[in-house]
Amino acid sequence: MRISEGQIRIFSDAVKHYFAQISTDEAAVNTAFLAEDGNPVCYDYTGLIAVSGEFRGCVYFSAPRVMLRHLLIAMGEPDHREENLLDLVGEVANTFSGNAREHFGPEFAISVPVAVKGRPEGAKPSTQHPLPYVITVGWKSYSAALVVCVENDQGKTN
Repeated sequence: MRISEGQIRIFSDAVKHYFAQISTDEAAVNTAFLAEDGNPVCYDYTGLIAVSGEFRGCVYFSAPRVMLRHLLIAMGEPDHREENLLDLVGEVANTFSGNAREHFGPEFAISVPVAVKGRPEGAKPSTQHPLPYVITVGWKSYSAALVVCVENDQGKTN
């Protein structure tokens, strides 16, 4: 059973909270939509979190290089080498997933983030999982995406 629209708001709220903490520039978080083609957008860098337990699937945050560099600047980090961009995109995905875990509880078990350039292999939706929700994020003049492809095995609606 696909998680509900109400449950997706947990992720949208996590995005808003994250950007409010690191910058005075508010993030524009758009209403989540289903990636009807099953192939949501992917940018230069992606941080992927696998979800297990009563919830199954993945959550990933994907952003362009320039946006991640400006996030590092906003955080006061002068080192913008690729390994820091990868660390950041993984940290952001982990933060969003961690906030969801606080809401859903231990049934929402999350993995260590995997950060890669482009789309990680585990981010390709399978025919066994529901279509992913995409939450587009605008910050400054940049666009990124938080993709939630999670189902609840127990049918609970937290």
